[in-house]
Amino acid sequence: MIRTRKFVCTLLAATALATPCAAMAKAPSAIEARMDRLEAEMRALRGELEQSRAQTQAANQRADAAELRASAAETQNAATVQRVAALEAKPAPAAPPPADGFRAGNTGIKLGGYIKLLATSTRFSDGELANNSLGRDFYLPQQIPTGNAAPARDTDFTAKQSRFWLNLDSTIKGHALKGYLEVDFQTSPGTQGSQRTTNGYNLALRRAYMQLDRWTFGQDWTTFQYTGALPESTDYVGGAEGTVFVRQPLIRYSAPMGGGATLHLGVENPESGTATLGSPTLNENGDDHLPDFTARLAYAGKRGELSLAGVVREVRTDSGGVKAATGGYGVSLGGKLFLNDEKTGDARFMVTYGHNIGRYVGLNFAPDAVYVPATNSLASTNVFAAIGAVRVPLGPGLRANLMGSYQSVDYADILAPASLSAFNKSAWSAAANLFYSPVKNVDLGIEYRHGERKLVGGADGTTDRIEVAAKYSF
Repeated sequence: MIRTRKFVCTLLAATALATPCAAMAKAPSAIEARMDRLEAEMRALRGELEQSRAQTQAANQRADAAELRASAAETQNAATVQRVAALEAKPAPAAPPPADGFRAGNTGIKLGGYIKLLATSTRFSDGELANNSLGRDFYLPQQIPTGNAAPARDTDFTAKQSRFWLNLDSTIKGHALKGYLEVDFQTSPGTQGSQRTTNGYNLALRRAYMQLDRWTFGQDWTTFQYTGALPESTDYVGGAEGTVFVRQPLIRYSAPMGGGATLHLGVENPESGTATLGSPTLNENGDDHLPDFTARLAYAGKRGELSLAGVVREVRTDSGGVKAATGGYGVSLGGKLFLNDEKTGDARFMVTYGHNIGRYVGLNFAPDAVYVPATNSLASTNVFAAIGAVRVPLGPGLRANLMGSYQSVDYADILAPASLSAFNKSAWSAAANLFYSPVKNVDLGIEYRHGERKLVGGADGTTDRIEVAAKYSF
């Protein structure tokens, strides 16, 4: 400020204005005050300019840093895309093969089954059962001869029950995909070999289905059946009259409910097996319009299993172009209680009641319904069936099984008993066996079974059978 005044005085002196300078030296003038304000404003403006420049520089630096980060992210994204593309183009590593099978591509494959020889000696109290009948190969109560014919005894050896299965397992885009195929020779249709020479028998389809997540498509045990109730037996079924026993094509949805419970809902192949009043011969009609609807709630826990199942269906027949139909339903309760922690011993059971569901119980021991030509209608049949078994471990590889089975049939009251005299009324059987496994996968068994069959008209018959079986499972 002093330099500024000196400069102004010098300038005034040069212009012969010395008096104003002397006045300025003695006291601040209005001009000097204004100049002070101007200099203060200039300093403030200069500070604001410097601050603005600093802020602009910082903003530029942040923008440069953001640009660098964006560029780096873009480069990294490009590299990630390239790596993903490379991984997608590269074949997925093959999953390890299953412990007891092999792998083809993404599919695990297991082969299994068993080879079984069965030797039987059977006595029928009231007549002889025809050679090559199913009742000669395994216990089938509806084929027990009845009446007053002379007793007969037959001895048979067979390997028809030998069984093979193929199990497929894949995972496709996170979905569990499974397949199963099972065959044996027991019920094969068509030309069979002679027992006198080759004993050749054709393969018969038992089960063939695929599973996609919770869905099952194909042929399997009916949803109405609890297979856990089937006892360990040398016989093909083991108490046929008391059990639900059907394999058929179906669509099934299985939903886990938590706590070990699973709900199964099925839509299954319909078929009506009816008889005509006066003749017990079963007719496989093939006239059905609606599928059979089934459901089963299953529980599996540490101490055992429990199953509650139901079926709703339509029974339909076509006789001479005139159609007749009626409804049917059934309910079945089954379970298994483990007798030890190793689960080598158990008690199992199944109890079933049904209205017009004959084909589902006891291998169609009773007809689904009885066709009455006079009224062009189907008369109902009600069935009650039960089976129970106990498996008792006796030592290493040694166990015993005790089992009993029963079925009773009630026909509509409108049907005259005389017209039903040849129809099945009831059947029961009891059996005991002993199994021994000398080495793993080999089972040797001997079994004794007694069975009885009774007709509506009062005729009855019994059978006594001793069986010896040898089975190699693989």
